[in-house]
Amino acid sequence: MASEVDSVKEIRRNESAIVVVLSGQIDLHHTPAVHHAFIDVCEEKPERLIINLGEVDYMDSSGVGALVEVFRRVNAYGGKLSLCCMNERVHSIFEITKLDQFFKIYATEEEALAG
Repeated sequence: MASEVDSVKEIRRNESAIVVVLSGQIDLHHTPAVHHAFIDVCEEKPERLIINLGEVDYMDSSGVGALVEVFRRVNAYGGKLSLCCMNERVHSIFEITKLDQFFKIYATEEEALAG
């Protein structure tokens, strides 16, 4: 599945999780497409949702807000949300805002799937 701006590069489903791969810039202009994809995925109520940020070059507060909302939705139905593959620039946003204390963050998608 690709949005008009290709922010949602891929959504993969397997027996243990749904993996959403994001790419490019997750900013005010691209967040609506990302948000819509997250709502659709959350309606499936996956036991585990992994968001792969390995191809995300930049994320602003609107992108972080979309991730916080999906975090709340997944927690509300008892699922688990993990983030993986962040570059240093994106990871620093989570450290500065202390959101790294709430999100499970893994270095690789394999680690997230195993976690």
